Amino acid sequence: MTTLHAPLEPGTELDLAAQLTAESADAGEDLGRCLELAQRWTPAFPQPGSGHTATRWRLLAAAATGDLTAARVLEPHLDALAILDEAGLTAPPGVWGVFAAEAPGELLEARDIGGRWLLTGTKPWCSLGGRLERALVTAHTPGQGDGRRLFSVGLQQSGVHARPGTWVARGLRAVDSGPVDFDAVPAEPVGSGGWYLARPGFAWGAMGVAACWLGGATALVHTLHRRLAGRDPDPVRALNLGTADAARFSARCALDAAAAEVDAGAADGERGALLAARVRAVVSAAGERILREVGHALGPAPLAFDEVHARRVADLDIYLRQHHGERDLADLGARVVAAGEPS
Repeated sequence: MTTLHAPLEPGTELDLAAQLTAESADAGEDLGRCLELAQRWTPAFPQPGSGHTATRWRLLAAAATGDLTAARVLEPHLDALAILDEAGLTAPPGVWGVFAAEAPGELLEARDIGGRWLLTGTKPWCSLGGRLERALVTAHTPGQGDGRRLFSVGLQQSGVHARPGTWVARGLRAVDSGPVDFDAVPAEPVGSGGWYLARPGFAWGAMGVAACWLGGATALVHTLHRRLAGRDPDPVRALNLGTADAARFSARCALDAAAAEVDAGAADGERGALLAARVRAVVSAAGERILREVGHALGPAPLAFDEVHARRVADLDIYLRQHHGERDLADLGARVVAAGEPS
């Protein structure tokens, strides 16, 4: 895989992270600015597995520390570019999404009609499906015998219809993630059948999402720290802050260690899937704990009267739901059993 830019000079990563945090916070829920930020910052992000995976994830966390809306636009865009790079393809310009979720009763099919692939049906959970230029979309391929396959599709074509009025979320409220209907929409295959889930980068992208969770949780820890600084000592609130800080630190260490394994070539196949399951479990648990500790320490007032804080809490709460709780932990346990003695 290629690298989007030359390695960063010593000391510049912190400067870039601080700048990205500030710009992300400034963009807030303004989707136009978030989309522009995603395009402008793309060259700053190394590809995963390029030797600078930790930098990539730290910058994602920095964006999320500024604002989770901006990070929620940036992360799938970068993931799509990494997927295309992994497939040996060049991405056309524009901001991209990745639509790979499934839901009962909603099916997207791809059929090869005279050498031309057409998408028909409904894809659920399409973040900004009505705003993005292009997306990578998984679709079922009846009769092909290879399950789901990945396709590149232009979202501004006729036949693509994002359903309005379905996204009622209080968190990430600007990132409309309702279903998109496709009516015989031309698309280009990316990789062979089953490639999307089997490739090493699938696990790496999953950990990139966890980096965004960490960034959103970090912003809450910073808020609690600022609220306590300069006040008379309060041992209970100090306990809340210490617990939250330890959770944040454990999540950061997990991501840094995982990045080193990715760059060392030790996170392919089942090893990568196990690593991603572990990292996501650690980071999601840290995010849940930080939400709890900050909430207990600060009480209801900032949730009721501080727009930025209340939105950060709601944004992180729904973003963390991308980890499926006990089901993902059960999957982790099954992977540990299959792998043998835990390492």
